Amino acid sequence: MQPVNTKENLKNIVEAVLFASAEPLTVNDILKAFEGENNVGKKEVREAVDALNVEYGASGRPFLVEEVAGGFRMITRPEYAEYIKRIYQSQPSRLSKPALETLAIVAYRQPIIKADIESIRGVNVDGVIKSLLDKNLIRISGRKDVVGRPFEFSTTEKFLEYFGLTNIKELPRIEELKQFSSLK
Repeated sequence: MQPVNTKENLKNIVEAVLFASAEPLTVNDILKAFEGENNVGKKEVREAVDALNVEYGASGRPFLVEEVAGGFRMITRPEYAEYIKRIYQSQPSRLSKPALETLAIVAYRQPIIKADIESIRGVNVDGVIKSLLDKNLIRISGRKDVVGRPFEFSTTEKFLEYFGLTNIKELPRIEELKQFSSLK
C-alpha cells in the first residue's frame, strides 16, 4: 500500500480510485480510500482532481476527470469519440419522445404528481412513468398532501449523470428554450 506522504502520492491514489470506478464518486466516496490518514480532507481531494486535469491537459492525454451528478468520473475527451465508436458499437439506451417529454416535465416541475404530468401532456403516462422509474431517471420522492395522497416524482442522480449535469440548476431556463424553439 502506497503511503500518502506527498501530494504526488495523493494524486496517484485519487486517479487509481477514479479509474477503477464505473460510477461517479463523490468527494466523500474518494475520502473512504484515505481512512486513517489525518492529512487528507475534501480540500486535498479536490486539489488532486484539479491537478490531474491540469496534468492531463498539459500532456495531451485523451481523458479527463469530469464532475457530474455530484461526483467525479474519468471520461474520454470528445474529440476521440469517433474512434471509440468504431470499437464499441452498442448504442446507449435511447429515450422515446414521450419519455423525453415526461422527463422534461418532471425535471422542470419537480416534485410533481402523475395527474399533473397527464394534464400537461394530455395523455396517460403510466407506461412512461414505469419506464423512467425502471431506468432510474426519476424516483418517487414522496406523497402529495391531498386526497388520495398520490406519489410525487423527482429526477435522480442518474438523470444528472445521463445528461452530464452537476445539478438541476444547470438545466436551460424555460425562456432560453422558448427563444431556441422560435428560431426554427
